[in-house]
Amino acid sequence: MQFLKEKTQFNFMGKRKIAALFSAMLIIASVTSLFTQGLNFGIDFTGGTMIELAYQEEADLNKIRAMLEAANYDRAVVQNFGSIYDVLIRLPVVETANMAELSNNVVAMLQVQHDTAIDIRRVEFVGPQVGEELTEQGSLAMLYALIGILIYVSLRFEYRFAIGSVVALVHDVIITLGFFSILQLDFDLTVLAAILAIIGYSLNDTIVVFDRIRETFLRMRKGGSEEIVNLALNDTLSRTIVTSLTTLLVVMSLFVFGGEVIHDFAIALLFGIVIGTYSSIYIASNTVLAMGVSKADLLPPDKDENQQINEDGSQV
Repeated sequence: MQFLKEKTQFNFMGKRKIAALFSAMLIIASVTSLFTQGLNFGIDFTGGTMIELAYQEEADLNKIRAMLEAANYDRAVVQNFGSIYDVLIRLPVVETANMAELSNNVVAMLQVQHDTAIDIRRVEFVGPQVGEELTEQGSLAMLYALIGILIYVSLRFEYRFAIGSVVALVHDVIITLGFFSILQLDFDLTVLAAILAIIGYSLNDTIVVFDRIRETFLRMRKGGSEEIVNLALNDTLSRTIVTSLTTLLVVMSLFVFGGEVIHDFAIALLFGIVIGTYSSIYIASNTVLAMGVSKADLLPPDKDENQQINEDGSQV
């Protein structure tokens, strides 16, 4: 990565109109999919039955999933619970079935393929009403996070930068949700947690970029706003690449080795990190330029020329 040590001179803002058009297309596609298809909510939000089983030997999760799929339980979630001998099975709500009979049928089906007995540790039913409450609370969590961030950036930055930060965050959330809607990936509590993490990651990246833009505006005596923003983006490019790559390596490890339980969580983070890095450069900075930021907007207010200072430094 020798190029990271060299001064780059990429014309990021020269492509800002193309980036804006690209983002607009992604947002339109995401919103359209969210309204037409919606999200493929997991059992956490829709409700269902949870069955905790204890095997006397190591449980073969792939075999269990295959048996459930063959019995038309396509949306069943199977994972280890505490040890390799304990298994947690989550089944979606079946309107026409008795939950007790459903759990007994599932256990009886699995028992046929095992010579040793399978112990039933726990059977719980999560109703659709609980799922609706989780959906509402999850939506409020994202809304409160955005409101809190809006207040924070409003106090820290000039208002144009605050608006740019929020626009970038809304951009990231909508496109990530649209990604899950278009591909109809399971959207559960782990994915919601990933989206909240994406909001934090994107905000951190945007703040670093905005700090450098503000410093560059105050440092340079000459140059237009586009030139100054480009210089600031190039100054932070090496930091952005290193941070994004190291984070992606960790998340990729979760995706490859973490198993099916956190598969969608890792996908959300992988996509969110890429889109968050992109938005810090082409959405947040683009918004600030579009609102006409200039050096005069960032200078501290002038002192009153008529204000007199005493010898001890106090004002009169």
